[in-house]
Amino acid sequence: MRMRATARGWTAVWLVVLALVQAAALLAVWRVALHTEIGQWVDTVALTGNQIGHDRIDGPVDRILNAMSVVSLLAATAMIGFIALIRGRIALAVTATLLIAGANVSTQLLKYGLSRPDLGLDPDRAAVGNSLPSGHTAVAASVAVALMLVLPPKVRAVGAFVGASYAALAGVATLSAGWHRPSDAVAAYLVVGVWAALAGLVLLITQREQAQIAPGDAHRVAAIVLGVAGVLALIASGLALTWLVDLRGTGPEELSRRPLFVGYAGSAAGIAGTMALVMALVLTVVHRLVPRVKG
Repeated sequence: MRMRATARGWTAVWLVVLALVQAAALLAVWRVALHTEIGQWVDTVALTGNQIGHDRIDGPVDRILNAMSVVSLLAATAMIGFIALIRGRIALAVTATLLIAGANVSTQLLKYGLSRPDLGLDPDRAAVGNSLPSGHTAVAASVAVALMLVLPPKVRAVGAFVGASYAALAGVATLSAGWHRPSDAVAAYLVVGVWAALAGLVLLITQREQAQIAPGDAHRVAAIVLGVAGVLALIASGLALTWLVDLRGTGPEELSRRPLFVGYAGSAAGIAGTMALVMALVLTVVHRLVPRVKG
């Protein structure tokens, strides 16, 4: 079936809403995590709690993070562009490349443009300043989403699950290694989500009138599973952090092992849940952005 003008219009509205909601969420994360005492305290508790079991996972975590270099990003971008080109999708190759470049460049601009006031809650890292959003997490998430866009419909759902898992693992790894606070990873996913919505608008605008979509390419079940998993993880994170904030009068270094673990595990769940939800939202609409028959 062809994409009717009405359906195309509603798809454009959905993408605009996605971009605005994720941008608003990014603004909220920035405001709470960087400019409120409770936000900085929770981030610091989670980062302090990463020392629990650190020796057991130090090696795998370092390997995951060290694999994310500029060279590996360029190689992944080239591979994604190549997949789109061999499918005869030139506009898709260009758009996927712009998604990766835009997400990672804007992540670096935000990282160096935003300030993190020292509220006295994390004196050991005060000199580091702002680290939001996480560059390593943005690399993993942008590659995962772009790869899902260029894959053929038959393997798109598998790509979404693998990509979301990989990006979530990368985000948790930055926390486990002590490289980033949990809010840094969450912010990176939201940056990628905004760029994914903008990339979708570009694909929609450049789509030919003869393009035909196949309802079977919607992958609704996969999108629902990812979305539900993401929501459940965010609920678990919210419950854990709600319990934790009752102890906010205590300095992170004075907390016992249990609240430190709750802070770390709850934040890790929030990181994974955010990525799952971002991927689910993209998956709900990708069959309309990359139709089976391009026309």
